[in-house]
Amino acid sequence: MEGLTKSISWIIGIALIAILFYILGDIILVSVKNFSLSFLLDSPFSGGRKGGIYPIIISTLLILAVSLLVVIPVGLTSALFLAEFAENNSKSIAIIRKSIEILSAVPSIVFGLFGNAIFSVYFGMGFSILSGGLTLAIMALPLFITTVEKGIRSVPNNYRFVAFSLGMSQFTMIKSIIIPYALPAIFVGIVLSVGRALAETAALIFTSGYVDRIPESLFDSGRTLSVHIYDLTMNVPGGDINAYKTSLVLIVLILATNTLINILLKSWYKKRIAL
Repeated sequence: MEGLTKSISWIIGIALIAILFYILGDIILVSVKNFSLSFLLDSPFSGGRKGGIYPIIISTLLILAVSLLVVIPVGLTSALFLAEFAENNSKSIAIIRKSIEILSAVPSIVFGLFGNAIFSVYFGMGFSILSGGLTLAIMALPLFITTVEKGIRSVPNNYRFVAFSLGMSQFTMIKSIIIPYALPAIFVGIVLSVGRALAETAALIFTSGYVDRIPESLFDSGRTLSVHIYDLTMNVPGGDINAYKTSLVLIVLILATNTLINILLKSWYKKRIAL
């Protein structure tokens, strides 16, 4: 029975890897034939069939920046509260944790409708970079909070006891011991948040909009790479080639972001060891 289970696991794993390589190979083969530097530097025209994606890259990065500027401080503060200050037996804390779990499972289209109703309509932001970024932040927060809280809870209690025995305040202990120890979990949370933000489509259609020009401010509408891919494949006849090329750029952007975060984490560890 154990051998059968292992065999099935290997078959499923190999099948998933094969599907992944097939998808990536298809995107790379089609994109490389037609790719040029001008595609990254030009603006789209003719509905996106021609031209490039420069304004769309800018809009994507702006929405991602807005999202992370909310997710990191709010998520880290929330995770620290749940892990270090909240009473585990409290009913209110149990309700908060359950709510976070439920929010993690809510479909993105629901977040999009919520973001449209609250940010776009109620607060008057309209279809804008700010509205899309805030909506993505709400989507990413549950996963970020859960990931970081687990990282904080993995810190051995002995570290806390020693810190308090040395007369450290709780704030100093959190800043000097807890956060550095939990930094890998924080970086994982950031990576997951970036991945969700860059790949999101449904929520942004209702919040950031479709406009494919360079936004002049955070209150201008902007189209992300994922929305552009959706629009080219579903609404623009003859847009398949540019959809493939945009998909390649999106994949490279995600990989580059993850690589940069890993480099920063390793660099930080080297500095800590040197000290």
